[in-house]
Amino acid sequence: VQLLESGGGLVQPGGSLRLSCAASGATFDNYYMTWHRQVPGKERELVAGITTSGGVTNYADSVKGRFTISRDNAKNTVFLQMNSLKPEDTAVYYCGALPQWKLPRTRPDFWGQGTQVTVSS
Repeated sequence: VQLLESGGGLVQPGGSLRLSCAASGATFDNYYMTWHRQVPGKERELVAGITTSGGVTNYADSVKGRFTISRDNAKNTVFLQMNSLKPEDTAVYYCGALPQWKLPRTRPDFWGQGTQVTVSS
């Protein structure tokens, strides 16, 4: 599975960004999709995950109520809508994919290259 993220950038605190991740090379709707993020010197952390049908989503406590993960299986794309952004959301955001049968493990088998999100005034 090849994953390509887009949509990162610089935004002021309180602003919004929408990340996209386009998948290719496999049957997209067989894969549980995730968004992780990482800052220098820290481990990569799970931000959100979504089941193959989109019917179940999970979020890190730090982003609940502010971030929304969604997917469009017809377009092989997963999204992360980020609202009310805070400086502590600054990180490189990575898209991930793993076959859903591997749950409850959430560490992806496949990763995108990452996209930088910077929240600063």
